[in-house]
Amino acid sequence: MSSKPSKVLETFQNPNKNRDYTIKITLPEFTCLCPKTGQPDFAKLYLQYIPNEKCIELKSLKMYIWSYRNEGGFHEAITNLILDDLISACEPKYMQLKGVFNVRGGVYTSVVCDYQSPNWKTS
Repeated sequence: MSSKPSKVLETFQNPNKNRDYTIKITLPEFTCLCPKTGQPDFAKLYLQYIPNEKCIELKSLKMYIWSYRNEGGFHEAITNLILDDLISACEPKYMQLKGVFNVRGGVYTSVVCDYQSPNWKTS
C-alpha cells in the first residue's frame, strides 16, 4: 500500500456480522485549507460507526484524511463530504463523524454529521 495521500478508501469484511458493535476512531491530525484565506485549518476528527458487511481499513483511512491537506473547503462541507465518502465505501448501519476545528479568530467550530441506514432498526 502506498504511503502517499489517496482518495481510495479500502475495506475488509466485517469479522462479526452477527452482532452490532461500535468502532470508534480518533484522527487527531486532520488538516485542510481555509477557502477564503488559504491558511491551514486544523481539526480532530471523531468517527464512530456500526459496520454492516464491511469495515474501513485504517491505513487507507489515514491516507484518505491526508489527501485533504492541500484542499480548501468550509468546515461544514468538508465534514459532510468525508462522511459521504465513508458511507459509500463501507455502507454502515450507522455512522457519525464529528469534526472539532481549532480556534480561528476567537471562534471554535464543531460539525457533527450522522447517517443511519434505512434498512437498520435499533433495538
